[in-house]
Amino acid sequence: MFTGLVSDVGRVAAVSGDSKLRRIAIECAYDPAGILIGASIACSGPCLTAVTVTPREGGCTFEVDAAAETLARTTVGEWVPGRRVNLERSLKIGDELGGHLVTGHVDGLAEIVAREPVTAKVDDVWAPSERFVIRAPASLSRFIAEKGSICLDGTSLTVNGVEGDTFTVLLIPHTLAVTTWGERRAGDKLNLEVDLIARYAARLTEARAAVAG
Repeated sequence: MFTGLVSDVGRVAAVSGDSKLRRIAIECAYDPAGILIGASIACSGPCLTAVTVTPREGGCTFEVDAAAETLARTTVGEWVPGRRVNLERSLKIGDELGGHLVTGHVDGLAEIVAREPVTAKVDDVWAPSERFVIRAPASLSRFIAEKGSICLDGTSLTVNGVEGDTFTVLLIPHTLAVTTWGERRAGDKLNLEVDLIARYAARLTEARAAVAG
């Protein structure tokens, strides 16, 4: 389980394998002593398992295996050496829940329709921010609500507005600086995980409607 609060930005160092199974090496600033083999790490959304951990100057390199399902349903299949990825270690009991509950199970791919500069007030200072217009898969748009939570590329964000299958999120300067969002452009694909509560609420509503019908 995760929160969608990115704690490091890693870099893909190597990729091997094929469309059935791919091994990906990621360099990061995490202390290798704190990562056990088998540990879960959210890598730009998908929860992946560390299968090797090697110390390096300034942190470590860990390797993960991505199976066919992950390669087909997420952006992981497009990753090449040099790609930067948002990283988050799994929650521990007692950790602060600063974002929202995120499972690391990607529901589908969203697409950035537009990126628009805006000015937002942060700590009583007007600072440049960015509004992203994003299109969700039609099958997932019903789970997205204004002022609700959503996880995009492993980042917990608040939905500002919804219109049909598109929605908007606002990225403040801090988020743009400490995640890969500063690099995102129109046309980019994003790993999307809908809010866990929204998913179960919709399922419960469907079940009640089926019983009533």
